[in-house]
Amino acid sequence: MSDDDDFMQDSGDEEYDFEYEDADDDESGDVGIENKYYNAKQMKIDNPEEAIEEFLGVPDLEQDKGDWGFKGLKQAIKLEFKLGRYSDAVEHYRELLTYVKSAVTRNYSEKSINNMLDYIEKGSDDDTAYQCMEEFYSLTLRSFQNTNNERLWLKTNIKLARLWLERKEYGQLSKKVRELHRACQREDGTDDPSKGTYLLELYALEIQMYAETKNNKRLKALYQRALRVRSAVPHPKIMGIIRECGGKMHMSEENWEEAQSDFFESFRNYDEAGSIQRIQVLKYLVLTTMLMKSDINPFYSQETKPYKNDPRISAMTDLVDAFQRDDIHAYEAILSKNPDVLADPFIAENIDEVSRNMRTKAVLKLIAPYTRFTLKFISKHIRVSVPEVQDILSFLILDKKLNAKIDQENGIVEVESASDVDRLRALQEWNASLRSLWQATLNDGDGFREDAAQLHGMRGGGPMFQPGFGDEPPVGLRAGGRRLRGGHRSKGGGGSGTKLSLGGV
Repeated sequence: MSDDDDFMQDSGDEEYDFEYEDADDDESGDVGIENKYYNAKQMKIDNPEEAIEEFLGVPDLEQDKGDWGFKGLKQAIKLEFKLGRYSDAVEHYRELLTYVKSAVTRNYSEKSINNMLDYIEKGSDDDTAYQCMEEFYSLTLRSFQNTNNERLWLKTNIKLARLWLERKEYGQLSKKVRELHRACQREDGTDDPSKGTYLLELYALEIQMYAETKNNKRLKALYQRALRVRSAVPHPKIMGIIRECGGKMHMSEENWEEAQSDFFESFRNYDEAGSIQRIQVLKYLVLTTMLMKSDINPFYSQETKPYKNDPRISAMTDLVDAFQRDDIHAYEAILSKNPDVLADPFIAENIDEVSRNMRTKAVLKLIAPYTRFTLKFISKHIRVSVPEVQDILSFLILDKKLNAKIDQENGIVEVESASDVDRLRALQEWNASLRSLWQATLNDGDGFREDAAQLHGMRGGGPMFQPGFGDEPPVGLRAGGRRLRGGHRSKGGGGSGTKLSLGGV
């Protein structure tokens, strides 16, 4: 053996023995901590109180703060909160935050804290738990601010603002949003491009708040500012929220085309994010299609086609199909069989306009052949109440789509057709011309004298045709020379254009 070998062997023995003993100590220590941790996890369901004590004992086994102590505290805090031991949970959460500074990695601590806050939020179902949750947020924000971790501070604040939005605590939300806007600005007061993603999340929160409080003026300004942000690559769900609120804003202004565009973009973003909200927004898209009175099926596009037969959207699919076919009976039947369609306040608020359009078209189609009909007749065929029939007819008259008069006392409507009036005027002018020609020819010189019987209709007996000609045909007469109820045919033929009367039906 060479000197080098002896040297290496001696050195190796010394180094090997030293490292072996140290590694053995660490390994045995880690094994003991790990065993204690997993032993506590097995107790969680059957003996949660004992499990808490075991978890809290894990940090004491570590010489320095490390992963196992962090994990033990996390588990203990969740169990304490679940059991209603809120003061203990807060105290141990305060200890947990001391690990964030150096004991665990930044990414791991960020993920763990976010998960912890989510867990606390879901369990805050009473006032005491809610106060505990607020204390958790306060401790978290203070800790991240002290460690100059601005990213985590912003994320936690946005999470808190989102919670206040869900609870409709708009006063606290407004204050928090103003604070966060200042944090996302440069010294000159302009938006910081490096924080564009956070800005869009703030805009989304504010836009939702103004949409819920019906403050369209502020909503419109923020919506336009949000669309101008170009310095961020936002999560598609954030853009889905912004576009959805934009669509609702346009709907309130009866700007159906812009609303349809926004709802489509919202659906596309929600779909990309895998958010279940895409189904609800797709219903809004179908709603705007009907409000636009469009003949284009909203399920023709590549993005929406896969959802055409989705059972969650089938009611709206059937509605738009009935609407585009002008089938009022099918439309009303779908609404009555699917009350869940109206469970959404936004749909319930706007579907009335669609229903009114459907009923209006149905009324115009029904009364087209008649000049006289009853309100009960319309009510029976359209299957709506008499007051609503009267309301629809009044709207048509005011909108100059129907020239008629309503006899409210007797429930009768008489249509004054412009074409009939023009034809009657032409007949009366022709009658006057014939009278002048007759007088000039038969009363001049040796011409024939008028026969009283022949001239009966042109002198004292009145005009040749009665003024009401063609205005009120017999009850039940139909257009185009169709048979009367008694089996006779009308004289006007198919080309007269005379409207008909339906009284007492």
